[in-house]
Amino acid sequence: MLTVHHLGKSQSERIVWLCEELEIPYELKRYARDPVTMLAPPDYKALHPIGTAPVITDGDFVLAESGAIVDYIMAKYGNGRLALRPDHPDFAQFLYWFHFANGTLQAGMGRLMILNRLKLAEDNPMLVASRGRTDRAFDLVDARVRDAEYLAGDSFTTADIMMGFSLTTMRYFQPYDLSRCPNVVNYLGRIGARAAYRRAMEKGDPGMALLLS
Repeated sequence: MLTVHHLGKSQSERIVWLCEELEIPYELKRYARDPVTMLAPPDYKALHPIGTAPVITDGDFVLAESGAIVDYIMAKYGNGRLALRPDHPDFAQFLYWFHFANGTLQAGMGRLMILNRLKLAEDNPMLVASRGRTDRAFDLVDARVRDAEYLAGDSFTTADIMMGFSLTTMRYFQPYDLSRCPNVVNYLGRIGARAAYRRAMEKGDPGMALLLS
């Protein structure tokens, strides 16, 4: 049985959402963060040597890293859904945005979160540069979803699932004002209205306000 070990308010929401979109059987095990440190509890950290979310188990097999988990589930259970084939005209866009999620946007927001917590001067060069890179990343997403319904084009794909966390729940940890990105807000309205997304968030983080604007 595929088991998704979901840490509240974490990238593991991507995996719950993917399973709901594919409508595959899976077991969901929820773990709460420490209310003081906001870190994962010891039993979650013990699941995998890296000690971070997400983690899945499939029988005796254990896998971490959200991009790898998405690829694994798609290869085993996807049956060609939620992905574009290499001969599709938007295949390159699909690949780009799938990897942009953690390769650029999530990494940039994480760096900015750490720098902000250091209470640096507002004109600190590292802080200024990090804010600029984050703004450029959001601007790029905003331009893309101005011209396309979904990140890969006309079709909803796993690229949207990967990006969803960084555009929404990650803002609990690193706030970002989306008023400067109206196309992103409209895009979040589209993906946030999906029944599978709503089911996933209610199962994984019941009662959590969804940052869709």
